[in-house]
Amino acid sequence: MSLNAIWTIYVFEMRRFFRTITQSFISPVLSTALYFVVFGAAIGSRIDEVEGVSYGAFIVPGLIMLSVMTQATTNASFGIYFPKFIGTIYELLSAPISFLEVVAGYVGAAATKALFIGVVILVTSFFFVEIQIAHPLAMIAFLILTCVSFALLGFIIGIWAGNFEQLQLIPLLVITPLVFLGGSFYSITMLPPVWQTITLFNPVVYLISGFRWSFFGQADVGIGASLFAIALFTAICLMVIWWIFRTGWRIRQ
Repeated sequence: MSLNAIWTIYVFEMRRFFRTITQSFISPVLSTALYFVVFGAAIGSRIDEVEGVSYGAFIVPGLIMLSVMTQATTNASFGIYFPKFIGTIYELLSAPISFLEVVAGYVGAAATKALFIGVVILVTSFFFVEIQIAHPLAMIAFLILTCVSFALLGFIIGIWAGNFEQLQLIPLLVITPLVFLGGSFYSITMLPPVWQTITLFNPVVYLISGFRWSFFGQADVGIGASLFAIALFTAICLMVIWWIFRTGWRIRQ
């Protein structure tokens, strides 16, 4: 594996990100502040605590997951779609590098961008609420795994998309609703028993629950189930990407 090839792709993608660093920095800060005003102040004034945690602090992991998942997916999908759109992807395919190096470069850059956004939101949250992180190493691990796994998903979407509109289709119509319905702003234990069972079929529940456990030491589902869910999701994405490069689906066709 050529580390130089990976680094070249990675740096190229990151330079595009830093060209709009002001927008990339200000946007998540403003959106986080708005969420705290709407959910933390308006709704939080009616809900004192959720599972022994103040509502303002309780929604922080959900806010971070919402932004990280959408940002990782969007950045990775656009990153690989654009060279496919202008035709430079054929230069990558003809270069003496493997598909692993291509994926590592693009996915690594997208995951780094999403990680940056997640850290910005976390830092911003400290200005609004008091947060105690019970398991900081687990929090970092869950954050990185989520960034990488959804960047892999975004890479698949970028290969699949036939136009710029399709790039936003899955993030807007699938990922965002799943995050909102996955307990990002509430505990699924607050739902009726039937809806609790239905919610467990939402894979995002396990990611948010595990990430919230790293903050408060409590979760809606077991930490083992959360780790298994994110590992399975990552493995499926890797298998799909391997199949794409092996068959040339949507790349050479």
